[in-house]
Amino acid sequence: MKLNYKRTILIGLAFLSISAFWQMYDNIVPLILKNSFGLGDSVTGVIMAADNVLALFLLPVFGAISDRMNTRLGKRMPFILVGTALSFVFLMLLPAADQKRNLVLFVVLLFFVLISMGTYRSPAVALMPDLTPKPLRSKGNAVINLMGAIGGVYTLVMIKLLVGPGTTPNYYPLFISVGILMVVCIAVLFCTIRENQLRSKIDVEEGTQSASEGLKKEAAEKSEQASSTANLPKEVKRSLVFMLLSIALWFIAYNAVTTAFSRYATHVWGLENGGYADCLMVATVAAIISYIPIGVIASHIGRKRTILIGVALLGFCFFCAMFYSNYHASMNILFAIIGFAWAAINVNSLPMVVEISAAGDVGKYTGYYYTFSMAAQVVTPILSGFLLEHVSYRTLFPYAVIFSALAFCTMLMVKHGDSKPQTKKSVLENFDVED
Repeated sequence: MKLNYKRTILIGLAFLSISAFWQMYDNIVPLILKNSFGLGDSVTGVIMAADNVLALFLLPVFGAISDRMNTRLGKRMPFILVGTALSFVFLMLLPAADQKRNLVLFVVLLFFVLISMGTYRSPAVALMPDLTPKPLRSKGNAVINLMGAIGGVYTLVMIKLLVGPGTTPNYYPLFISVGILMVVCIAVLFCTIRENQLRSKIDVEEGTQSASEGLKKEAAEKSEQASSTANLPKEVKRSLVFMLLSIALWFIAYNAVTTAFSRYATHVWGLENGGYADCLMVATVAAIISYIPIGVIASHIGRKRTILIGVALLGFCFFCAMFYSNYHASMNILFAIIGFAWAAINVNSLPMVVEISAAGDVGKYTGYYYTFSMAAQVVTPILSGFLLEHVSYRTLFPYAVIFSALAFCTMLMVKHGDSKPQTKKSVLENFDVED
């Protein structure tokens, strides 16, 4: 059985469009809130945390609703089509609110954009495992992640090319370019992927029962496993607690920088016309390139040590960035290392949490991972934004250094979940990252 790469790439168009949007959201919305509406960094941080607050509720709800859907277009496709259409409409109105300096309208539209994105994010991610035989989902997930990275790089390139000069540039061209990409991606997906037909075909390939019977059997098995799961020993629970604390701490450090970087680079380094996108693009490309060597490193020294190396490099780069009073080309080297470091952390952290879990509780422990990571991304824009506004922009990188150091210390206390991964059977499997 071989992975259908063409089909998987087409399915990955949904994740590509989502990643393109979030790259723009993280980089452009903070600048609009600060420069167009004159909001302080504390308030900006609160607004920027809204997507993660909504995600805590919307992602599991709409993921569960789509599980129970059964339409002529499939389970996931209706959510993807409607969610993309609504997101496009509200996204195209955002620059108008910016140009009119109407803060209330901008915030209301932003809220509806985030709601619209939240309605189809989980169904879009679930489409790949739905339409990929179980033994091939690792390779399939690798393709999906690569498609997402392409979407992020696309937006960074568009920021570099389309964001005009001045503190309040016209963002219409950028928003249109991302909106059109989203619509084109989903249009191609809809025209080429027949969800119900492919689902039936996958059932035949796997030799499973009908879709409904298969779901009932899987749910019963999970319930039986969960009911027979023994409580974790005290020392294992201790490792789990420190692992989850580590996850929260390094997300607090990293997300503070990614959320505030466009403002920091503009305010402190004087970068205009989307010049800050260069550093972020370097970090993204470096992360993609790093998956293969990270897989090799982790297979030899284990996941925990690989994560510790990543956290140490992350803190070191943030520490070095503290001393740059102006932008210098050498910053790209630091951001390349940051990309490598973040990939080293991301590739290995979720597998460690799952490794700690008992057989029947994998879903629950995966939920723990996302709860701590997303909660951190709710807190850090607000906390770091308060420091940026009321202390100094220079607090950004020291803030990230402190939380990176704390993450390193808590990670040292983790004593379980560090089974060395087997060497990947193919190069592509090194790109299989849960994010």
